[in-house]
Amino acid sequence: MLTQVSKNFRRQRVHRRIRRRLRGAVSSPRLNVFRSLKHIYAQIIDDARGVTLASASSCDAEIRSTLKTGGNIAAAKVVGKALAERAKKAGISRVVFDRGGYTYHGRVKALADEARQNGLTF
Repeated sequence: MLTQVSKNFRRQRVHRRIRRRLRGAVSSPRLNVFRSLKHIYAQIIDDARGVTLASASSCDAEIRSTLKTGGNIAAAKVVGKALAERAKKAGISRVVFDRGGYTYHGRVKALADEARQNGLTF
């Protein structure tokens, strides 16, 4: 008898596989994305020190006030733009993109494209 594997379990398995190859360094930290049904979160992480250098999410007060909902492509674009601006303030211009096991499509792609347009290099 086959057991059912949840979508989230499969995503976590893919994410672990991606993380074997992907490491954020001082010169190019890791841009990690997490999405839930209601919100999207992104953070820039220096894996060598285990420190978050910049972060943005659709839950942030300044971002949430401009959005109708946090779980759509429009919200992902706003989060990507805010993250790129915060990264510039922290002196970060180059990152390694970690899609978190999600397909590079929809909200994840919108966040990445907006971050690129606002000055981050992947």
